[in-house]
Amino acid sequence: MIRFGPAGIPLSCKGRTLKDGIEDVHNLGLNALEVQLLRTNMSERPAEGDDIGKKPRDIESELVIDILRPKGEKLEPVSDLSKPIKKGDLLIGLNCGVARSYPELTELGKMAKELDVRLSLHTPYYMDLVSNDEICYRSMDAIRWAAIIAAQLQAEVVTTHIGLYGDVTERTALARVKTRLGSLSKWIAKNNMKVRIGVENSGRQEVFGSMGEILSLSRSIKNVVPVINFATVHAREGGSLREPSDFQKLINNVHSVMKGTSIYSHFSGVEHETGNEKRLTPIKKGDLRFEPLAECILDNEYDITVISSSPLLEHDAMYMKVILERLLAKRMAKEVKVVKIVKKGG
Repeated sequence: MIRFGPAGIPLSCKGRTLKDGIEDVHNLGLNALEVQLLRTNMSERPAEGDDIGKKPRDIESELVIDILRPKGEKLEPVSDLSKPIKKGDLLIGLNCGVARSYPELTELGKMAKELDVRLSLHTPYYMDLVSNDEICYRSMDAIRWAAIIAAQLQAEVVTTHIGLYGDVTERTALARVKTRLGSLSKWIAKNNMKVRIGVENSGRQEVFGSMGEILSLSRSIKNVVPVINFATVHAREGGSLREPSDFQKLINNVHSVMKGTSIYSHFSGVEHETGNEKRLTPIKKGDLRFEPLAECILDNEYDITVISSSPLLEHDAMYMKVILERLLAKRMAKEVKVVKIVKKGG
């Protein structure tokens, strides 16, 4: 299956809710949507009488994503969200702009399934799983929250960046990231979520996320998969993706660690210099062309989702879909012509 969709609610969408976005993606003839979890606000309140005995997902008025429970003189998080709320608990709510409650998320997930729009999530773009600073632990929280939302939406992938190397070596950075993603993977398994953490490669040398690092994470940690951003691979490797064979080599390397699951990717144009991404652009304005990737996809019959991270969002998602459909039509016409010639010759 080949899917195309935008990274966020379509720019042409009149409404700005996720429901509007799903409907608009479907009406545009697309079948994927990456939900952007960009702004989050937290609230906290003590558990009230009506909350006691309920699970967080049973509360219809808010999106409770964490419980802090008294233990001695401290409050400690309850890692298993299937546990009922108790008296004395402190409930942590999330206001993220995606939905106001678990029931609303469930309905949005059902609607997306009915319209055959595959959903995924992207965490905030500024993340840091390398340093030992407070932002690292906030970043881990953001991935947890995204996984909770994704599971309720029946979305399969939560895509995240990792952050700058900072003042540590690449080897130390990789070791720290493995430890932190390993912890998140165990938490996802403990909560019985069918969600994978998708680690997206980066387009700058000072940012964690070469393809080698991404593949290493995926090989060693359960539920962690590579997310190919073709534009940033192209930039980081000095314009390496030009022929169908270039794309095939890259995808085959990723495919080797996917364990039978579909490939998840981003595509756009890109301006780059000396192995570094300068900015993402509309596809027609960069030196990264989609036609060779389309040829590669058709040659190998890949199961792949291609998300447009171009500034033109849905326009370039539809542009890629049209290119692939034209190539497929040409191939089919050629096959028909060959069959006619063979029959005539026989």
